[in-house]
Amino acid sequence: MQKLTARDMVQIALVAAIYVALTITPPLNAISYGAYQFRISEMMNFMAFYNRKYIIGVTIGCMISNFFSFGLLDVFVGGGSTLVFVLLGVILFSKYKNEYLFNGLIRKDFFFFSIFFSVSMITIAAELYFVAGLPFFFTWFTTAVGEFASLFIGAILMDKISKRIDLTQ
Repeated sequence: MQKLTARDMVQIALVAAIYVALTITPPLNAISYGAYQFRISEMMNFMAFYNRKYIIGVTIGCMISNFFSFGLLDVFVGGGSTLVFVLLGVILFSKYKNEYLFNGLIRKDFFFFSIFFSVSMITIAAELYFVAGLPFFFTWFTTAVGEFASLFIGAILMDKISKRIDLTQ
């Protein structure tokens, strides 16, 4: 990986700040935590497909946002999960970046990542099971469905945004 410039660090900080704002700001915070999650901020995960430096920004944003739920435990479980699964998703699915599904509605890499990342909600379900006593399989299902919905919508939006703004820099 290349050395980060001051511009890179500012862009990473902006991504983290936007992620936090889209997660903890009322009324968005009401749908961002717990067994029924629909984080608008999760669409920013797709920025990593344009430039891997944004993995850092999304992870930091997730960690700061998660501090407002179960504190340090969620910082490490949720933030660590984001880091690992966004990085893996970019590595596994970037080869499909020029292919589209559903008559050009969604990029193939984004669609595959949405499924992959939704399945990774097993980590969040486990955390909520141990910390809040929520039922494991039901919580995994509800967090995965919410994650998939937010990522699917986010995939469409990020693809449209990327046609107007160069996200590769």
